[in-house]
Amino acid sequence: MRKTFIITLLLIFTTTMTAASLQTVPTTPGDELHPDGRPLVGLVLGGGGAKGAAEVGALKVLEELDTPIDFIAGTSIGSIVGGLYACGYKANDIEELFLSQQWLNLFSNRNISVAANIVDEQDGTLYILGFPILKTKPKENVDDDKVETGGLGLLSGRQITHLLDSLTKPFDGIENFDKLPIPFRCVAVDMKNQEEIIMNNCELELAMRASMAIPGAFKPVKWKGRSLVDGGMMNNLPVDVVRSMGADVVIAIDLESDDLDEDEDEDKFSLKETFGIGGLLDWAFSRPDRKKLKVNREDADVYISPYLADFEVSSFSRESIITMMERGEKATREKAQEIKDLLKRK
Repeated sequence: MRKTFIITLLLIFTTTMTAASLQTVPTTPGDELHPDGRPLVGLVLGGGGAKGAAEVGALKVLEELDTPIDFIAGTSIGSIVGGLYACGYKANDIEELFLSQQWLNLFSNRNISVAANIVDEQDGTLYILGFPILKTKPKENVDDDKVETGGLGLLSGRQITHLLDSLTKPFDGIENFDKLPIPFRCVAVDMKNQEEIIMNNCELELAMRASMAIPGAFKPVKWKGRSLVDGGMMNNLPVDVVRSMGADVVIAIDLESDDLDEDEDEDKFSLKETFGIGGLLDWAFSRPDRKKLKVNREDADVYISPYLADFEVSSFSRESIITMMERGEKATREKAQEIKDLLKRK
């Protein structure tokens, strides 16, 4: 069933790409106004695991409003939704992907073939109830011939990498993400140097996989001597990134519902210390760089924040996905007039 669904998506995708290939993408995004005189629009998709379903709902409404999107920047799940949208997939295509794939299995890398056994070993990996617990043959993992992983992290993320590779296949070998139908950037973090990395000039599935590499859960992605992990650790709502691409108007979809405390001491945070004392998953979703998140929220021209406080980053059930999509739609409809007014600016 999964293969049939992917083949169907690729057929839709090929048709879309034929039309998209006739469009000219500017060499340097943002240097010129759009031909019809409207402002250039940037879309920002934040991170939040399963809550990314709300971003799909938001995209559906933006399409209904005929909202032009000139640039996209995303982090974590926002990099996956945004990367696929930048390739030419539409909201309905991505919605079907969320609802048709066994997302919990994909993100956990669970091996269904041994799930019935309490303990099993297969291909050098020890499984408990189908979940990979320990590599019995120590070595670096290569997800495919393009994405190498290794180091701290329980799961390789091989299945999600292969899915992303199949969905972005028509863009293998592109020089940079400005050559996509919609110019795209996503954010990852260099774990060793505590440095934000803007992904633009590598294989697309590598960038998306690196951006969602939750520390302690997914193994970091090895790229150009760097060890890359989830971009949300430094920049979970990259409004500044899409601004740097040339966006005049920014629509940001934030999956975080926390109020930010202006008195928080950002300077006390140390990535090295955090990795040393454990608690990585809790830390990864607390997003310690609150100062940057606050600045980016304020810099968005249209700030969309669906109510998702009653869901977790792991809420991948079909019922939860549908509800979060509906909330994304609702929150975006409430901003419809604001979006229309901004697009009238010259």
